[in-house]
Amino acid sequence: MKRLPLLIFLLVTVLSAQAQSVRAVLRPTVTVSDLEKILPFYTQTLPFQLIGIQGVPASIVQSLFGIQTPGATARIATLKLGDETLDLLDFGNPDTGAAIPADSRSTDGWFQHVAIVVSDIDKAYQLLRQHKVEHVSSSPQTLPAYLTAAAGVRAFYFRDPDGHVLELIAFPAGKGNPKWHPANGPVPLFMGLDHTAIGSDDTDRSLTFYRDLLELTIGGSSENYGPEQEHLNQVFGAHLLITGLTTGQGVGIELLDYLAPPGGRPYPVSQSHVNDRWHWHTILQVNQLDQLYQRIQQRKLPIISAGIVPIQYPGLVAKRGLMIRDPDGHAVLLCE
Repeated sequence: MKRLPLLIFLLVTVLSAQAQSVRAVLRPTVTVSDLEKILPFYTQTLPFQLIGIQGVPASIVQSLFGIQTPGATARIATLKLGDETLDLLDFGNPDTGAAIPADSRSTDGWFQHVAIVVSDIDKAYQLLRQHKVEHVSSSPQTLPAYLTAAAGVRAFYFRDPDGHVLELIAFPAGKGNPKWHPANGPVPLFMGLDHTAIGSDDTDRSLTFYRDLLELTIGGSSENYGPEQEHLNQVFGAHLLITGLTTGQGVGIELLDYLAPPGGRPYPVSQSHVNDRWHWHTILQVNQLDQLYQRIQQRKLPIISAGIVPIQYPGLVAKRGLMIRDPDGHAVLLCE
């Protein structure tokens, strides 16, 4: 086969990248009860840097978030750790909605968390212990050699004051994004955000959304089980499929599909609102939003916003947005 000239090859590569539905996973956003209460946890117990707090116009609260309360208000605090950002979303009117159920577990459909990369998990864990954080894991766990894809990864789950689950994760040499293994210079203890993980009732069904519709790429997968996984999630008999998705830019999205134990509760989509404390949404930068919207409508996916709407969103250079739910109910904000 004749080779394409280099210029044509590069042009084809650029056009292919531009045609991809999702260009980057920008950041996760989580609804919190009260910024004044929650911010000290993220900026003092954890070392996130507060970039700023901005009000969200009432028109955006209504059209994008689907909150129809007259005079609805919200604020977004943008936090930075390493190269990644996390948004905390606080509603003033209406006030924060439903709390996370006290017996919520990672097998439940609404489960979502962010993974914070650390260079020394034992040292980071001791810092959390000093601040008396609420444990989910019994202690930091080292995944065993028989889990080939995850062998040597160390992790620990804990909760913020609102009950949202966060993860510390440390990658051994040769695993994880190369950026987590810098060759030179001082290495900070808390390095950045690697991924946001979401519950999936069926990996294949989730892939029809994230891989086939949004065109994210599978970056890796693992089938995890055993006592270390049980202690990590505090789920007896935990056996799950983990599938990592990426665009090559920003944080990854990780699907958590529990094969066992049974009994995980589905996301209560019809009773859920953006101001509920179990609400997370992941912000994706996309191309060709109109065409993507048509495909979303054809698939009859739940739509939170009033269609494609003009947006003013802190920290985003975006003119239009569309908030939808994936097949399990997790919210996704598509920005163009």
